Amino acid sequence: MKLKSLIILFVLLYTTQFSFAQKEDKAVEEIAGLRAIGSPSNPKVPMNWNRYHDYKQMEQFYKDLQKAYPGLVKYESIGKSYEGRDIFVLTVTDFNSGDANRKPGMWIDGNIHANELQGSEISMYTAWYLAENFQAVPFIKELLKDKVFYIAPTINPDSREYFIYEPNSMHSSRTGRRPFDNDGDGLIAEDLYDDLDGDGNIVMMRRKSKTGRYKVDPENAKRMIIAKAGEQGEYEMLGFEGIDNDGDGLVNEDITGTYDPNRDWGWNWQPNYVQNGALFYPGTLPETQAVKNFVYSHPNIAGAQSYHNYGGMILRGPGAAEDERYYSRKDVQVYDALGNVGAKILPGYDYIVIHKDLYTVYGGEIDYLALTRGIFTFSNELMTTYKLFNQKSGSGFGQSDEYYEFDKLLMFGDAYVDWKEYDHPQFGKIEIGGAKKNYTRNHPGFLLLEDAHRNAAFTIYHAHHLPKLEVLDAAVKPLGGNLFEVNATIWNTRIIPTHSDHDVKNKIERPDHIRLEGADVITGMRVLNSDFNETKEQKYLPQQIEIPTIDGMGAVKVRWIVKGDPKNAKIVVDSHKGGLLSKNLKDI
Repeated sequence: MKLKSLIILFVLLYTTQFSFAQKEDKAVEEIAGLRAIGSPSNPKVPMNWNRYHDYKQMEQFYKDLQKAYPGLVKYESIGKSYEGRDIFVLTVTDFNSGDANRKPGMWIDGNIHANELQGSEISMYTAWYLAENFQAVPFIKELLKDKVFYIAPTINPDSREYFIYEPNSMHSSRTGRRPFDNDGDGLIAEDLYDDLDGDGNIVMMRRKSKTGRYKVDPENAKRMIIAKAGEQGEYEMLGFEGIDNDGDGLVNEDITGTYDPNRDWGWNWQPNYVQNGALFYPGTLPETQAVKNFVYSHPNIAGAQSYHNYGGMILRGPGAAEDERYYSRKDVQVYDALGNVGAKILPGYDYIVIHKDLYTVYGGEIDYLALTRGIFTFSNELMTTYKLFNQKSGSGFGQSDEYYEFDKLLMFGDAYVDWKEYDHPQFGKIEIGGAKKNYTRNHPGFLLLEDAHRNAAFTIYHAHHLPKLEVLDAAVKPLGGNLFEVNATIWNTRIIPTHSDHDVKNKIERPDHIRLEGADVITGMRVLNSDFNETKEQKYLPQQIEIPTIDGMGAVKVRWIVKGDPKNAKIVVDSHKGGLLSKNLKDI
């Protein structure tokens, strides 16, 4: 008996220890695999968000995301670029919940200026985050049931490829790839940048000169600074790497495409002699036409975001001072409500107005979307010196102390090409060096993910506040003689109205329709003041009451007089930018 008891005790102890060991192992496993809050725990489409992707990698991402989430993601080509590349748009929504084209839409694009790479990554991150978190985050699930995102990560794919794979500076390849005779000699693109040392970066040229006004920074050999007044300099600066290829005495004067794709849009377009960078007429470029056609064919687009760089700005229109009159107080209040929250979401970014706080822009995309289509639109200028050490500096990115110090302390010298000698055919002995093409304007890798999420969060906040309509209440009252009165209140629960004030004044989109279906309607009216029974009759099609707009956080009241009991009737709210809503009277 004693032996048997000992055996039983041993088995119990062993089992208990084994059970505890299993629990400890499981706890270690869970801790080792613990996801960071805000990130998907096990993404179906693993992505590295601290790098920049080329055209093929981007298309593969679209394919992978659509394959992993066919009920949430679809991608399509909306047109071809100048060089024949597809311009892709990702549509992200819960396709199993309503008609995607009848949900309030959020347009997002990036990379209209090709050297401004990170707009593409941030756009792709937004699509990825929404799809990967649909099941895990209830807010995202509800958002994609209600709203639809149209995301075009690059609307300048030709020059994006050129910037990535060909020699460029941080400022070049801003334009598209359509070539022009920029110097008027009858030849096209015959004097491009020249990568003198073959490293893929177009950096600066300097030459020793007794009359030069620049000298080497004694605290940083990579940096050139202007000599003080009365102090002799050491060098003259000769511009970006290049030679005089066509023998006209000029260097780099006939590079490919000196137009600006963001001066090609249809609101307040001005010719090149007024707005530098404009082409022959608004919509000259195939890329612009593709986006325009998509936007016109999707009147449900109520909000928009375009990504640029540089400077840490959340921009709203107008681009030109004379267009201030089109941004009414009501519309500006909406912009302010969104933009001021954006400044909290994006530390170091300032919410500002383009023409007041930046410079004048004619023919820009932001005013095209806002003033031609009535879409509440922002343009974010990504990356800022604040990101380097989390402090405002007020200096530009070209020669700011922070960039050199950041390279020294965090990049360990990886961001600059060391100065080296070169025998130049025109300038003689020179030296070349300076910032690499993917520094200053574009985020260093480890900063890209944070800014991607913060900017995505701002666009998600914007999309959340696109109109969301509800039938707040409805009541049926018998009037006698087989007549009934039907009253209903329609409420917009979000900040953005179903029509901007500019839209209403200029009749850009048709009014909202509130219909009573399945009843014999004798007359319909909008109730302007229910306390004093003030109404406005809908004389044409009385069953369908036209409403100019439903304000953000506002409500409208409507009334119908019908013949016969309307118990089987339903109220339909039909708004291009506010969505399509149907409710049976008996269910309200």
